[in-house]
Amino acid sequence: MQDNTIEVVSPPALDIVYYFNELANYLSAHSPSILSGLFSSGSVLIGYLVGLSIVISVVLIIGIVYSVERLKHIRKLEDKIYNAKVDPGYETIEKANPELENKWIKVTAKIESDNESDWRQAIMEADIILEDILIKLGYQGDSIGERLKRANKGDFNTLDQAWEAHKIRNLIAHEGSSHPLTKFEARRVINLYQQVFREFFEF
Repeated sequence: MQDNTIEVVSPPALDIVYYFNELANYLSAHSPSILSGLFSSGSVLIGYLVGLSIVISVVLIIGIVYSVERLKHIRKLEDKIYNAKVDPGYETIEKANPELENKWIKVTAKIESDNESDWRQAIMEADIILEDILIKLGYQGDSIGERLKRANKGDFNTLDQAWEAHKIRNLIAHEGSSHPLTKFEARRVINLYQQVFREFFEF
């Protein structure tokens, strides 16, 4: 059974106390020289305000730098966890697959029909075969789109064809009959699916 435990991402620890102590020591040692020009003018209040604003500014800068570094670390960990490449398992998959082949025969029969609804149904069913293949190859995700995002051209030569065919399928599914579909276009889309399927199986 697959372990679905979610790793909690935590940022690296940073010794804030050390930095504040260093800041306090620096200001204690240099505050007379920093504010001497202001105090000499007789405007003690303005000098204190300026001095306080310097301290606050330095503290905010440290906070910003610290926050940015924490976010960078978290992003790196998230990238390792959620965007990890999936090693495809097609090397262990038998090229002959009677179940998928039977589904494909039904698709090709519908695409030869003169009925536009059959063409649309053929594309929908071809997309289901694509999902079956992606699952068999080991790509994870809740949808075909998520699984395709985890693939790369290094181990999926027909990735572009899969994306194009799937996007047209989505247009047909979401727009229905309002999305124009000629027999020529339907055959072109089915041919895209066929190119993908033949990369991994003998169809």
